[in-house]
Amino acid sequence: MLNRGFDSRLAKLILIGLLLMVASFYAGTFFGSATLPLRIRSSSLPPRQNYSANGQGLLQFRNIVSLSLRGSSISIPESGVNVCPLNYNEHIPCHPTYVKHSSDEKKRDLERHCPPPKERLFCLIPPPLDYKVPIKWPLSRDYVWRSNVNHTHLAEVKGGQNWVHEKKDLWWFPGGGTHFKHGAEEYIERLGYMVTNGAGNLADAGVSVVLDVGCGVASFSAYLLALDIQTMSFAPKDGHENQIQFALERGIAAMIAVISKNQLPFPSQSFEMVHCSRCRVDWHENDGLLLKEVDRLLRPNGYFIYSAPPVYRKDKDFPHIWEKLMNITDSMCWSLIVQKSQTAIWIKQMNDSCNLKRRFSTCKASDDSQPSWKIPLENCIRTMGGDAIQKLPPRQERLPAYPESLNKLGVPLESFNSDTHYWQEQVLRYWKLMGISRTSIRNVIDMNAYLGGFAAALSSFPVWVMNVVPEGMPNTMSAIYDRGLIGAFHDWCEPFSTYPRTYDMLHASNIFSHYQSRAQEGCLLEDILLEMDRIIRPEGFIIIRDEESILSKVRDVGPKFLWDVQTFFSENDEKFGRPLLICRKKFWAIL
Repeated sequence: MLNRGFDSRLAKLILIGLLLMVASFYAGTFFGSATLPLRIRSSSLPPRQNYSANGQGLLQFRNIVSLSLRGSSISIPESGVNVCPLNYNEHIPCHPTYVKHSSDEKKRDLERHCPPPKERLFCLIPPPLDYKVPIKWPLSRDYVWRSNVNHTHLAEVKGGQNWVHEKKDLWWFPGGGTHFKHGAEEYIERLGYMVTNGAGNLADAGVSVVLDVGCGVASFSAYLLALDIQTMSFAPKDGHENQIQFALERGIAAMIAVISKNQLPFPSQSFEMVHCSRCRVDWHENDGLLLKEVDRLLRPNGYFIYSAPPVYRKDKDFPHIWEKLMNITDSMCWSLIVQKSQTAIWIKQMNDSCNLKRRFSTCKASDDSQPSWKIPLENCIRTMGGDAIQKLPPRQERLPAYPESLNKLGVPLESFNSDTHYWQEQVLRYWKLMGISRTSIRNVIDMNAYLGGFAAALSSFPVWVMNVVPEGMPNTMSAIYDRGLIGAFHDWCEPFSTYPRTYDMLHASNIFSHYQSRAQEGCLLEDILLEMDRIIRPEGFIIIRDEESILSKVRDVGPKFLWDVQTFFSENDEKFGRPLLICRKKFWAIL
């Protein structure tokens, strides 16, 4: 891999190889007469009746290009779901385009806020001009197609910090960041020495799952994978435009989020480490309100790593900020274990005598069965029960182990083991039915993750899985994190916090039947299908398991979303044969 230099001849060879890799896809390219509004490449699945062949290897569809609102009800034309105009190719419904304002207004803009259902768009999001099949992992860690994320701002303002560089038709990611411009690999190694006092790396210190605040293009996360450390990376949609889009195009776990007014959509005491490298968060303000959210998310004896000017600079207001940070962290019973090389590291202590002397108030007894979804930040410190203090084994040992947090939910060991075995069988069957290689998929969402069994069954595949526990379902997310997996709470009646075309596979097990009772709220099957279409990549797979009445409706409307839909039969967890759908999004484009 290229980490610190770039040989031009080698770059040309890589580019040629990448072009050859997708050459077969683009044989008979779909760029043709401008009089044809929508065309699609012929797929291996049989053509449907709502389009006709037109041109060599091309199919013209009847779907109309028109900006369409959902309105108070949904009516899909016989010609199929309308297609949004080309300039909506990066539409994110709950994260509008960032506009610079005053600081208070800016924070409001960065918060997630969705329009009411009747004001949302109801049209398919088109790919940008010259969109290409994404480069496969692991090469995508370092290179992505320039045309897929055609934004130059980060390369212009962060090029000197080695975030991203333009190399002809490619974006190249050398692995740098604002505080590790010489590479994340060296920075991660240095952090390991600091945490272990020179004795080992971050994994040796018990770090398995990390939260990266203000992640940039997520190079920190990418290089932690070598230590089998999973990272949930997030950043707002702000002036550093498209950083999360870059991260996901690379095949790195990330989502749009901001730590500001509401709790982050992650369970309490889930991360062994929270990392902030120039994350542009004012941790010292509001009596440490945002640091108290970090305290909620950190496991006992977890680390907070902070690389930023207040750690090392003695000019401007930085000494005053540092003093406030020290007072806040001391009052939370965090211990500063090292301050070196522009980085400070605290550990969240398990010290009863300190906890009794804390200046901050203790939160009221909380109901952890409720998901952290649209809950305002709490200006208090949570106490930790005895079961929270347990020391977890390394990640590979945690994956098959029964999480003790399931005891509170009444999920016995036998049910956990049965779920684990069941999804191991199903994953193998999925890949056979799809007829693809193990390396064809990288970014995956399990829309109703339950115990994380589907993600655990994929642990030997070169994939990462965003495990989603829907709002209203039993809160099993703590168990998912206890297994060394990552995920987020979400309500699928709203769009997900991600860019279009960012996932290769969506797994939807009994998700539609869960939301049937909320039709009166403007949450219909078609709403969820539209969001699934927005976030799935062209030629990506959607696996749906649900009641037959729901599958029948998806068979009917799926082709109107420009999906190929096939029915297969598979055993459920009670060994009864039930149908499942494997849908594949066609690769289409506006001409």
